[in-house]
Amino acid sequence: MADSVASEDQKFCLREVLDTFKLCLSENKEVYLQHYVAGWRGLVKFLNSLGSVFGFISKDAVNKIQILVNHLNGENGSQYVTIQLMVKYELENELVDLTKRGSHPESGCRTLLRLHRALRWLELFLERLRTSTEDSKTSVMCSEAYNESLAPHHPWVVRKAAGMAFCVLPGRPAFFEVMNVGPPEQVVAMLGEALPLISEVYQITEELYTQHNLLDLP
Repeated sequence: MADSVASEDQKFCLREVLDTFKLCLSENKEVYLQHYVAGWRGLVKFLNSLGSVFGFISKDAVNKIQILVNHLNGENGSQYVTIQLMVKYELENELVDLTKRGSHPESGCRTLLRLHRALRWLELFLERLRTSTEDSKTSVMCSEAYNESLAPHHPWVVRKAAGMAFCVLPGRPAFFEVMNVGPPEQVVAMLGEALPLISEVYQITEELYTQHNLLDLP
């Protein structure tokens, strides 16, 4: 029985991710870090349910999620309730180094930036999936989304490995099945509901980081 519970828990469900991203934004459009992290946990399940293809992204995401959870549960957790609070707190206390690579590797701002870039890739990829047709190639959709988002931030070796990984992606029906929603038209409808929410969270974070010159943190 325990095994089946565990496997259920590991199962990706698009509805859960949709519900979590709905909770992400406060009334005045601040992003709650706790729900952002929970949304990412769901997206990691999505990546993992497709096998080891996306391992290089999901492993990194799990690591970043843990760093943010440590901040949320730490002694200064109240400064990490929203992304806006976190940026203000870390900049005011010089916890972010804008120039030196690796000097504050655990800073919330730097950690979130890595997830932020990956969220853009997933958003672009899922949008292509939503609007694709039966015979669309998922490998092409995924590569295009990757090249528009994560690729510029990855070293050549990682880009090369990613390109090879995308070549063996399953077809569109396999992706739709993994969503655990129902028939393809229901998946398309739910993606149509989920993606604007993910996009809004992304855009608010992007504007915040642009405003504070944080988009190129080493």
